[in-house]
Amino acid sequence: MLIALSAMAAAVLQCARLPAAAMLGPLAAAALLQASGGAVMVPRVFLIAAQAIMGCLVARSITSSIVGGFIIHWPLFLGVVALSIIASAAVGWVMSRLRVIPGTTAVLGTLPGAAPVMMLMAEAYGADFRLVAFMQYLRVVMVAAVASLVSLIFVPGGGGRFSSGYFPPISLPDLTATAILAMIGGSIGLGLRIPAGALLGPLVLGAVLNVFGWVSIELPPVVLAASFALIGWNIGLRFTHDVLTAAARALPQCLVAIVLLMAFCGILAGTLTAFFHIDPLTAYLATSPGGVDAAAIIAASTKVDTPSSWPCRPSG
Repeated sequence: MLIALSAMAAAVLQCARLPAAAMLGPLAAAALLQASGGAVMVPRVFLIAAQAIMGCLVARSITSSIVGGFIIHWPLFLGVVALSIIASAAVGWVMSRLRVIPGTTAVLGTLPGAAPVMMLMAEAYGADFRLVAFMQYLRVVMVAAVASLVSLIFVPGGGGRFSSGYFPPISLPDLTATAILAMIGGSIGLGLRIPAGALLGPLVLGAVLNVFGWVSIELPPVVLAASFALIGWNIGLRFTHDVLTAAARALPQCLVAIVLLMAFCGILAGTLTAFFHIDPLTAYLATSPGGVDAAAIIAASTKVDTPSSWPCRPSG
């Protein structure tokens, strides 16, 4: 049922030319199924594989010119990251001071970054990890939805990533090298126990190899579509009945906090566009307080500067 609902939802969004339809459709289907009592669990190995492919997807876009630009503008990137974190912490602090949500829960729920890590920290510090999970993943969903709408405005017709078909001709040697890269990079990232290690390991390793021209990363559209769906399922299946019940009373406050944070990041994006001539969608994805994998999928589904949407991100 999850696969069938995901396929139908993705097809509808794809017909509407909505970017990241292959992720948003499965996300909506998973959330609906899980909230209605469906018991579905995606094997962890599939999620790790999907994150590794996302890392390879971004690594493929990183070139020597991108690295040179980051070296030149590193104060800007770090400044945006710092402002995003400060704004998130401030929103959480205000919510705790007003006793809208208990202190630690409010702060961990609003901080941008790896949601699973925030949930672990919530349990360690005695916060309500269910409410933290709800706030974190609701923000990811809202950011992804708004990013898709922004892309329709500033990058019309950008939702057709798979317009050339799901099975174009591929290079088997390059595909084999990419698979090895994903496995080695993912293993290194997981071994280091860093947040989103399965994604960051292949990203860093693949970027280095790609910059020096030692590998040509090959990612068939059908593999990307499956990975997008897995990422969408991973987010949507977090909205269990228990989580929704625990968060029902705090939903209006959570929505206000997320909207305020998104508005602040929107102002940051507008500043980047006005003073540094970065296109609006790239600036929004670079500053948005959502998941790195969701941002990568939306960036890859549109004509934006994918690597530039990464150095500014506070995630992880």
